[in-house]
Amino acid sequence: MDILNESFDGEGMQRVYENDKWTVGLKNWKPANDITGITNLERHNKTDELFVLLKGSCTLIYANPVKDGLDFKAIEMEQNKVYNIPASLWHNTITSKDTKLVLIEDSSTSMDNTDILELNEDQLAKVKQLV
Repeated sequence: MDILNESFDGEGMQRVYENDKWTVGLKNWKPANDITGITNLERHNKTDELFVLLKGSCTLIYANPVKDGLDFKAIEMEQNKVYNIPASLWHNTITSKDTKLVLIEDSSTSMDNTDILELNEDQLAKVKQLV
């Protein structure tokens, strides 16, 4: 038996380890996670998601439903801290070009149990104001 190791230096996210219970991915900057390229939020309806910032900078944008729409908030991530995104919370990451994150989630997380919300101009303005 050997110890395996994986890396990923490309744009976006790649799952680098997966078993029947959980998945580990490495997430790097990509245009859609830049403040100038963000267009949407996502939510995983059945599973939590964890992020750990290894380097660079990342702002977690999230939104809770309220009577007249969504209440947007932001957290500037700190390196080496674990951030839990609860199931069904709208969220996205705004990253700098040198960012590297670890992403950990249930292996059943997929587009079949994930929703994407395209942001309108007013919502995008709120997101950009928070960052």
